[in-house]
Amino acid sequence: METLAGAARLQQEIKKSRFLAQAAPLDAVDAALAFVAQVADPAATHNCWAYRFGQHYRFSDDGEPGGTAGRPILQAIDGQGLDRVIVVVTRWFGGTKLGAGGLVRAYGGCAAECLRLAARLPIVDRATIEVSCDFPNLPTLHARLPEFSAEKLDEGFDADGARLRLALPRDRVVAFTGWLRDLTRGRAVVDVQDDATTPS
Repeated sequence: METLAGAARLQQEIKKSRFLAQAAPLDAVDAALAFVAQVADPAATHNCWAYRFGQHYRFSDDGEPGGTAGRPILQAIDGQGLDRVIVVVTRWFGGTKLGAGGLVRAYGGCAAECLRLAARLPIVDRATIEVSCDFPNLPTLHARLPEFSAEKLDEGFDADGARLRLALPRDRVVAFTGWLRDLTRGRAVVDVQDDATTPS
């Protein structure tokens, strides 16, 4: 599964109507409607949108006939194999009616082309772990984190050593844990805390 590397936009003219697709990656469901509010043009005829965030999705036809705008935009997102994405397609009416089929093709096609041309990132299933490590092994631990694609989220110290909170790809947790136990001769403690799926 992939998401977008950043914001993307594409403009098309279809039978004198102007369509502008604007897409962005999402880091939370709540960010979707904030993006709609940010990019929607109140002077436009319609600002139709859809988003997908895992199992959560919504779409809006914004006054276009039911099923002719929001759902085709969502289908464009799903058809491109994307997740954690919001797309807003704004239409300025040019005087020629497109009919229901024409609207579906215009909204869905504009969204799909915008997404097709956008840069992407893979979504990696990541785990957050907490590690307790003694001081002598800490420099080696820090030096080897990149090999496991591990990101340090937090670090604290006490009399026994360091406690680190790390995020790393879920499929690297077992290898990392084994390596750390070998390094510390079994003294390190690793606690898998929670799950997070993030763009890598």
